[in-house]
Amino acid sequence: MKLMPLLISIITLLLFSCNNTSKDEVTFHIKIKDPKKSYKSSENLSVSLENTQNKKADSVVFYIDENRLGSASIDKPFSFSLENQKLGNRILHAKVYLDKKTETPSKDLYILASERPKLYGYKIINTYPHDIEAYTQGLEFQGDYLYESTGQYGKSSLRKTDFKTGEIIKQIDLDKAYFGEGITILNNKIYQLTWRENTGFIYNLETLEKTGSFVYSKSNEGWGLCNDGETIYKSDGTEKIWTLNKDNLTEESYIEIYTNTSRIKSVNELEWVDGKIYANIFQQNAIAIINPKNGAVEGVIDLSDLQSKVKQHQFLDVLNGIAYKGDKNRLIVTGKNWDSLFEIEIFEK
Repeated sequence: MKLMPLLISIITLLLFSCNNTSKDEVTFHIKIKDPKKSYKSSENLSVSLENTQNKKADSVVFYIDENRLGSASIDKPFSFSLENQKLGNRILHAKVYLDKKTETPSKDLYILASERPKLYGYKIINTYPHDIEAYTQGLEFQGDYLYESTGQYGKSSLRKTDFKTGEIIKQIDLDKAYFGEGITILNNKIYQLTWRENTGFIYNLETLEKTGSFVYSKSNEGWGLCNDGETIYKSDGTEKIWTLNKDNLTEESYIEIYTNTSRIKSVNELEWVDGKIYANIFQQNAIAIINPKNGAVEGVIDLSDLQSKVKQHQFLDVLNGIAYKGDKNRLIVTGKNWDSLFEIEIFEK
């Protein structure tokens, strides 16, 4: 019982200290001129600092996430453009320099694409045979050969194929513990994801011999892959597309995929096409055309009736698989357990 007075004193002291700290931390508040629930990437914002305790401060530097926007006088508004910022939920914060310390007030920003996506239609140029047993998760051309990754536990594989005949030239089967996902080819290596195993595999392009593996821990799961020749991009079953270091495959950052009104909840297979990321929208027969710098959906290819042109069967699934051979506005597409590959030409509606 003798300990009770001491405990009460300690608790009182802690509460008093916490209250003082909390009060001190909210000295400055960020105020946005004409605030809204969301902002378009084409907008300019004007912000200022409210000094609740009239503290003397030297200067302030504004950031969105880790990106420095610029410095300003403490008592003057600061204006900046959202044009080059990533879309989605971002954090605007200010680093306020005081006499002997700094404070960092923050404010949430919700940034959307500035324009409505363009809508594209398609016409079929050629139809080629495709293995109906292949649960397609990744497609990519290298020269005249089409490389394919297939999924399902116990049925996952990596394949080198003649896309015009459907012949499987070489096939490597994954251990039954792995569910194969997207692939990409860079510097004579094939990189292949697995779904929930947080493991990727590396293969020699010529022999398909497995030469290594890598792990991913920041992203949710393994879905799709593509690359721009320097950076590898990875989807994970959410609205995020991650950038991977090409040397060690570590996840470095990500973009979030948004239109001018909302986010795209999930994308699957990816392909790099003329500076843009083409992505299968999960569980929809459509492809999103995405700006890799900020995540804006600049176009949507409507392929809603393409599934009706393949053999209808019990295990038929949705569109998944995009390959680009270099011909402008032309793609090779297929789906999970489809019996056909389609060479299509896209056009703006």
